[in-house]
Order: sequence, then structure tokens, then C-alpha cells
Amino acid sequence: MKTSWRRISKEVVFKTPIFDLNCEKSECLRTGVMQNFFYISCADWVNIIALTPDRKLVMIRQYRHGSDCTELEIPGGGLDKRDSDTVAGGARELFEETGYRGKNGRIIGQVCPNPAIQGNTCYTVMFDDCEQISAPELDDTEVIETILVPENNIRQLITSGAIRHGLVLNALHFFEIQNDKPAKK
Repeated sequence: MKTSWRRISKEVVFKTPIFDLNCEKSECLRTGVMQNFFYISCADWVNIIALTPDRKLVMIRQYRHGSDCTELEIPGGGLDKRDSDTVAGGARELFEETGYRGKNGRIIGQVCPNPAIQGNTCYTVMFDDCEQISAPELDDTEVIETILVPENNIRQLITSGAIRHGLVLNALHFFEIQNDKPAKK
């Protein structure tokens, strides 16, 4: 479908270390109405499904200022210039947050976190045969507890509300789809 809007102007109205808030004045091509739209520009993200040889997921607990709660999540974070590609960024985030490394890294899904107000992509990267090879290399502002959760416990943790981060739920859905695929011969 062709765009139904024409951009008249765009400006950054607020900058933070994590995102920029933009204002875009646009014209609706159907009606001629002019409107200001606000949206967030930020880096693409990666969430990691890290599966150990005994089919446990490497998960983390960390406090989140937005929800004012400690959340049960999978490792993840923003992609940056250090990353040669999305899978490398996933490997970096997994190692930094948990000290784990894995094999056979691959993208198993991607979503637009909120296309109404964000322009970035959140990728889900999966690694097999993950093992902890060192202590985590946490940033100065990270306080993260690493835990291993048996794969069979994930559905109960979702339905009980113990896992409630929307992008983590997306990633776990991609993992479920991956598990439903027939094995390659």
C-alpha cells in the first residue's frame, strides 16, 4: 500500500541517551489535513532465547523503573556499533548479562515493538547448548540475577503472570513456534 501521508517537516524535540522524541508534521493525502505526530527513535533491540543442553532457559531477574518491579525476563538489550550483526549483538548481550555462551545462533523472530510511536525492531535470537563460562560483565547500572528455568515451566510462569514483559512474551512465542517445527531430515 502506498503511503497516505506526506512529511512536511521533522524535528527532534527531546534527546535522551536511550531515545529521541521526534515531532513530524505531515499532511494526510486523502483529506489534506495537517497533523503533528510524535514518535520515538531508538536503537534496534535483541532478546535472547538461551537454551542449555538439559533444556533450561537462561533467564534473568532485574528491577525495571518503568514497572517499578523486579521482572522475570530473558537476556536482551540494544544493538550497537560494536555488533557486526544481530546474532553477534545477541551473543554479546547474553554474555554481558549472564556470562553464558551458546552455539548455533540464529534469528527466530522479529517484531515492531509499537509501530504507532516507535520505528525500531526487536529481534529474537536463539542459542543452543548454552554454558556459563564466566561471571557476567554487568554495566555499572545493572543488577541482574541469572536463573535457569526448565523449558516445561515457561507456560505456567506466563499464565501465572510471573513473566509479563511484552517483548519477552513475543520472544517466548517465537521459541514455541520454533519448537513446533518438524525436525529437518
